[in-house]
Amino acid sequence: MTLPPDHPHLATPRIGVLLVNLGTPDAPDARSVRRYLAEFLSDRRVVEIPQILWQPILRGLILTTRPKKSAHAYAQVWTDEGSPLAAITRAQSEALQAALGDAAIVAHAMRYGQPAIGPAIDALTAAGCRRILIAPLYPQYCAATTATVVDAVGNHLKTLRWQPALRFVPPYHDEPAYLEALKTSVEAGLAALDFTPDVLLASFHGMPERTLHLGDPYHCQCQATARLLSDALGRPVEVAFQSRFGRAKWLEPATDVRLEQLGREGRSVAIFAPGFAADCLETLEELAIRGKHQFEAAGGKRFAYLACLNAGVPGLAMIEALVRRELAGWL
Repeated sequence: MTLPPDHPHLATPRIGVLLVNLGTPDAPDARSVRRYLAEFLSDRRVVEIPQILWQPILRGLILTTRPKKSAHAYAQVWTDEGSPLAAITRAQSEALQAALGDAAIVAHAMRYGQPAIGPAIDALTAAGCRRILIAPLYPQYCAATTATVVDAVGNHLKTLRWQPALRFVPPYHDEPAYLEALKTSVEAGLAALDFTPDVLLASFHGMPERTLHLGDPYHCQCQATARLLSDALGRPVEVAFQSRFGRAKWLEPATDVRLEQLGREGRSVAIFAPGFAADCLETLEELAIRGKHQFEAAGGKRFAYLACLNAGVPGLAMIEALVRRELAGWL
């Protein structure tokens, strides 16, 4: 069929893949952190308090005091490439693009901050992607992480006249590829140490305990990951939850409390964060720096932080395996 001369150009249909992680400020300064926290903490899935009560607290107290402190923490882990999370997620995207070749166009986005999900989807559709696989890089499902990515994608779709077909990579807390990647990474990390830790501690991001009772499977999936990894490693893996915030009761045991206890007991520890696809503030500052200080201040002597999967070979192989499986029938 011959198109009329004024017909808009239509790109050849392509397949897109969008890797999504949590997000990061643009710079390690108070202004950038304030802007990031305002977006993050205004998400109703992140803070499940009525907005009429929460926003005055957020605007009047938190955003006037916390950004300076958080900016100092970010400055301790910032790199020449910027935020570790941003740099690693970009590297993961580039590596996946190389692995998939011309079969798909790969991009990455952050749920909060830049690059944002909406513009990333627009760029993929502008490149001709009529089918897009969204890959939230959260192994364990949580309404405050996985679900809010789906929310953001859905909200952007409302603005589009021609919507692409979408698929989402499901949470992968018990996937063999994920567990194998963790096993390989943890074993390599332990082999590089000059001591054998008494305790192998898996620290997951914390959530208010009420989310468990409301039906969020996050706590159960964290426990399942640790149990399956323990079987794979042939040694016990303890579970703890970090990043408590506010006065509500959070999932326990708390990572900082457990580290202090292990320090007092004189036991050695290797800690890792299997719920994070990439090292970030919560791992590099909260665990590797602050966690070590808490452990040593309590009397501990031997402490090690084991890096996340990041853009290493095991982690990239896992991402590629999950993406190729979810693209079945499209590729």
